[in-house]
Amino acid sequence: MRVTRASMTLDDLVDFFGTERENRSSDDLEDNSDFEDFMDSILPECLEARCQMQDDDCRADNAGAFLRPLTRYEVSAAIKHASTFGTATIPSAVQAVILRKLKLHRERHRTGVQGLNFVDSNSLTSLPAQLAPQSPSSGIFDSLNAIRTTHYETSFLSRLSGHRPSKYSGLIAVDWETRSPWMELMTDVREHYSYAHPVRAQLLEAPVPIHYVSMQASHLQQVHDLLARAFWDGIDVSELLQYSPERCSVVAMYGKTVVGVALLSSPQEAYITYLAVRAGWDNSHIATTMLYHLITLNPHRDITLHVSANNPAMLLYNRFGFKAEEFIAGFYENYLDSQSRASMNAFRLRLRR
Repeated sequence: MRVTRASMTLDDLVDFFGTERENRSSDDLEDNSDFEDFMDSILPECLEARCQMQDDDCRADNAGAFLRPLTRYEVSAAIKHASTFGTATIPSAVQAVILRKLKLHRERHRTGVQGLNFVDSNSLTSLPAQLAPQSPSSGIFDSLNAIRTTHYETSFLSRLSGHRPSKYSGLIAVDWETRSPWMELMTDVREHYSYAHPVRAQLLEAPVPIHYVSMQASHLQQVHDLLARAFWDGIDVSELLQYSPERCSVVAMYGKTVVGVALLSSPQEAYITYLAVRAGWDNSHIATTMLYHLITLNPHRDITLHVSANNPAMLLYNRFGFKAEEFIAGFYENYLDSQSRASMNAFRLRLRR
C-alpha cells in the first residue's frame, strides 16, 4: 500500500480571512495584506514540515504495508461523520469498536496520555499449560481445624489497634497499682479458661493502668451513659468543653473505657456537679483520686456541692474536709424517680480554703 500525502492547503482558512477583510474598513486593508503576505511566505515551509513529520510517523504492519497515524483533525472528522447518522441506523460491531477506538485516541491526545506501543508478535511466548487443580491433603484441613485462638501480636486486631499504649491528651496522672473488682473478675475468667483448656495457646494479659485525664469530646458519649446510669437520664455536659475542661474535669480511663468522671460547673463557681464511678470499679479509690485531682486543679477557692442525705459519698467528702452548711428538703424531687432508693433531701457541703 502506497502512502500518499493528503491535501494540506489552507484555502478555506485563506478564504475566511479574505471574507473578513472585505467587511472591514479600508484602513485595515493594508494590515491584512501584510498578514496575508507573511502567511504566504511561511506556508510552504510549514506544510513541508508537516509532511515530513507524518512521513516519520509511518510504520509497517505485519504485511509490510506502511500506515500513518491519523491526525487530530482526521479523528474528529471521522467521529463527527459517524455521529451524523444518530440513532437512525444501528452500527455494526466492527463500526462500534472503531468508533470507540477513535474516541479513545482523541481523549488520549487531550490528556497527554501516550498510546500503546506496538509489540512484535514474533517476540511473544505462549503461557504454560494450566495445571489441573489438586485437592489439598487431609493433613492441611486437620491443621486448620486445630487452630482455636490467634496470638494478639499476629492477629488482625493488632494491626488495627496496635500494641503500643495510646497517648492521652490532657493527662493528669497514671495509676498502675489499683485493681478494681472488674479487673479481678477478668483475671479469674482468663485463669479459668487456661485451666479448662491447658493445651490451647494462652493469651498473655498486658497490664493496663488507669489514666486520669481532662475530658475530651471523644469521651462525651461514654460520660453521658455513665451519668445516666448513676443519676438520671438527659444529662448533657458537652458545654463543659467550652469552660476550661483542664481545670473542671477529671475522667478515669481504663484503656478506651470511661470508668469514672468528676466535674465542676466552672473554675469561677467551683461547684461539683457530678461525681460518678462505673459499676464494677467502685471501692477502688477511683472516686477519691478524681476528687483529689479536681481539688488540686482549683486551689485557693471554696468548693461546694449537693449530695443526697443517704449517699455513702458523704463519708468521702468528710475525709476531704467538706462541712455541711444547709439541709434542703426535696432537693432531688424533680430529678429522681419516686421509686429511687436515694433520698430526695440533700445536704449542701462546702470545702473552705
